Amino acid sequence: DVVRGGLVTISQLLSCRSGKLTPSQVAKNIIAMLEDCDKSTPPLRAIVQWDQEQIMLMAEASTTRYRNKCTLSCLDGIPVCLKEEFKVVPYHHRVGTVYLGTQPETEDATVAKKLREAGAIIIGVSNMHELGTGTTGCNPNRYHKIPRNPYNPNHFTGGSSSGSAAAVAAGLCPVAIGTDGGGSVRIPASFCGVVGLKGTFGRISCHGSLPLSYSTVSVGPICTSVADAAIVYSILAEPDLLYPYGLKQPKATLADICAPDLKGLKLGVDWTFFKACDAEVLSACEKAVKHLQSLGASVVEVSLPEMEEARVAHVICILSEMRDFLQPDFNKHFHEMNLETRASLALASQFTALDYIKANRQRTRSMRFLQEIFSTVNCILTPAVPCTAPRIYESDLLTGSSDMSFTVRSMRFMQLGNFTGIPGLVVPIGYSTAGLPISLQVMAKWWDEAVLLRIGLKLEQFRDQTKKPSIYYDILA
Repeated sequence: DVVRGGLVTISQLLSCRSGKLTPSQVAKNIIAMLEDCDKSTPPLRAIVQWDQEQIMLMAEASTTRYRNKCTLSCLDGIPVCLKEEFKVVPYHHRVGTVYLGTQPETEDATVAKKLREAGAIIIGVSNMHELGTGTTGCNPNRYHKIPRNPYNPNHFTGGSSSGSAAAVAAGLCPVAIGTDGGGSVRIPASFCGVVGLKGTFGRISCHGSLPLSYSTVSVGPICTSVADAAIVYSILAEPDLLYPYGLKQPKATLADICAPDLKGLKLGVDWTFFKACDAEVLSACEKAVKHLQSLGASVVEVSLPEMEEARVAHVICILSEMRDFLQPDFNKHFHEMNLETRASLALASQFTALDYIKANRQRTRSMRFLQEIFSTVNCILTPAVPCTAPRIYESDLLTGSSDMSFTVRSMRFMQLGNFTGIPGLVVPIGYSTAGLPISLQVMAKWWDEAVLLRIGLKLEQFRDQTKKPSIYYDILA
């Protein structure tokens, strides 16, 4: 079963505005669907907090603006959700736990504020892996439960921005915001067959999200299309005085993203690295690379040096920083954490100051290598994740899941971007024989998100059809 024209996009929603379908009507549809999600077997668990009154207030304000022809942006009236890692008024800032966010939030994170100012309708906050510590999205606690992959509810969504990817893939909203410290936007986007963009480190403000790992985390949109990711990126990407890491950034542009072909672009591939994935994933990704070549791009073989050292160093950095920030929580709320979180934080406590210093020396080396590589190519291509979404077992629902070898494997193509701060885009390119989504990743030099989006738009044309997820809500109905 194929979705005509793919999943619902921002432009499709906007084109309905001239007719009868007001933001208020769309919001009513979504509220009915959110009620349905909670009652379905198994429950989707994509959106974990929502409020009918809040949704309708934003939708009615947008409907009035359309009527008076004074809309705020092309996101006006567009339904969005934000990962629970962000503060969003009036929801609880639980960050996937049972012990944080005991009081409703009174102040928005910068991205929530910007989305409101653009007129978007925030339909709620989305599920996430507890404290962002894993890549499955498995969160068995009472507030969250396990979000389901819309392509197959017996499989995980990927994490840690699990609910964000599930909400977009299931059609509840065309836009969701996630955070990515070790693939947390790109892994769930890949597993759920949608587009995920990790901006350059510092490009989109992290202010108002829990600062779990300050040197690896970037914010980015999860969307149904590359064009939508470009729209959201252009609205969110700018310096924020409350977020010092992004203050010196060059202006975000969308230059040449709609160029008719890819002539003159050099795509770097380290084939040894590229091929370390399942056969089905490799086959789809190789075909997608050929498609980009057919549009005039040239493929250049590159060597990504010291990838094993970079991988270990990334783990040391992200876990040491999380452990540092969560030290009081680990001491005080240990028994309220999921078993997997306890194990990850206990492991993190074994790293020393020397490990952390050496890891950061490796970061300097890896960034220098990339500088040299990007002087010869415009981007680096890899599969997004080496495998498709793993299945959910009964025990996962009760005690959670801890599979270190899967965590390590799922992050294989992700860590370079987090470790060095370069941007990455994942685009769905096909399906496994079991019907699970497969994606390709494009990475570019710092601040060059525009070239990612340009290549991404062409990559989208490779996948001739979008299979309909088994859980799918049509908010335009």
